[in-house]
Amino acid sequence: MFSEQELAFAYLSRVVEGPSRELTDLLAQGREAPAIAEGIRRRKRWVGDLLGQTATRYDWDRAEQDLILARERGARLIHPGHPEWPEQQLDHAFGFARSGVSTHLRTYQSDAVAPHALWVRGGNLSHLCAQAVAVVGTRAQSRYGAQATAHLVQGLAQHKWTVISGGALGIDAEAHQTALRCGGATVVIAACGIDRTYPARHARLFDAIAQTGAVVTEYPPEVPPQRHRFLTRNRLVAALSQGTVVVEAAWRSGALNTLSWAEGLGRIAMAVPGPITGVGSLGCHERIREGRAQLVTSADDIRGLLSAVGAVDVAEQYELSYAPDSIQALSRNELRVFDALPVSGGEETQEIARQAGLSLPLTVHLLVELSTKNLVTLTGNQWCRVMGGGGNTD
Repeated sequence: MFSEQELAFAYLSRVVEGPSRELTDLLAQGREAPAIAEGIRRRKRWVGDLLGQTATRYDWDRAEQDLILARERGARLIHPGHPEWPEQQLDHAFGFARSGVSTHLRTYQSDAVAPHALWVRGGNLSHLCAQAVAVVGTRAQSRYGAQATAHLVQGLAQHKWTVISGGALGIDAEAHQTALRCGGATVVIAACGIDRTYPARHARLFDAIAQTGAVVTEYPPEVPPQRHRFLTRNRLVAALSQGTVVVEAAWRSGALNTLSWAEGLGRIAMAVPGPITGVGSLGCHERIREGRAQLVTSADDIRGLLSAVGAVDVAEQYELSYAPDSIQALSRNELRVFDALPVSGGEETQEIARQAGLSLPLTVHLLVELSTKNLVTLTGNQWCRVMGGGGNTD
């Protein structure tokens, strides 16, 4: 029913949570996906650090089941070598990241790795991304933000630009909906399994997007949305487009993370100015003021900048002056462990490691670190979140 390649990449998608530099390196060295999958199953030493990364997941061998679930949802798995794989876009973006030219990846250099597979519901992703721009912003959009988004996307759709965004409430949804109203193509990059919709209220929107564009995710069926997955997802929003526009973003908005990825991946970073009487566009204004984003006010501005990708110099990394809260300050692996804990009640260490996709020793170490930060506590043999632990990831 499914090819050896499909089954191998489906297995790897399940047991190796991306981004994984170790898996990417093995594939780049000429190792075939079926051989790597078998090496992980049989715990072969030549797979290197993947042994530790998959220690709690390698027996989750449900590749055929995942492919069947995806097919039932009208989705499919694409991977390097697949005719729909967006090779040019990904090679350019992550090749730039590897070159060392960028100074904007210091915080998350380890995540600057291409996906090893993508689950797609809808059209040909490679074709859709050939001329694409990402439009992102806050979930708490203002009337001005909605109007500015519609104004930009209408102009982009008229010139056959695909609009990429994250499918969230606010600016993301406005970008997708405007593209659909104008008869344009739009792509949503999700942070959960291909069989899920987040937020749930956007089920009809995602279905409509899949008709003329695509719903895309790194994650296999039944994987829930978690904070670290949204941050990981942001790199793909930036990588699959020629440039990223932030329409409205306050301090520490998640949209600014996507803009940072655009800088680090050699894409054009753009921001829309907003009213000076409120705080909704403070993040946009700071990026413009520091030279990290080009000021744009129309689709023509965007198209003009993207016609000469690579010609714009990017300013030095600017550290946001507003200190992060305790959750935003966590490392990616700490966040994976924290998100693996239930919101209420507790969980045993072994299950936390499985849900986080990390080795048991590393999970124990990270849980101890989180406990010193007063974010988790050990009650009996179960770890629990400390009441009040959390943060804003908008």
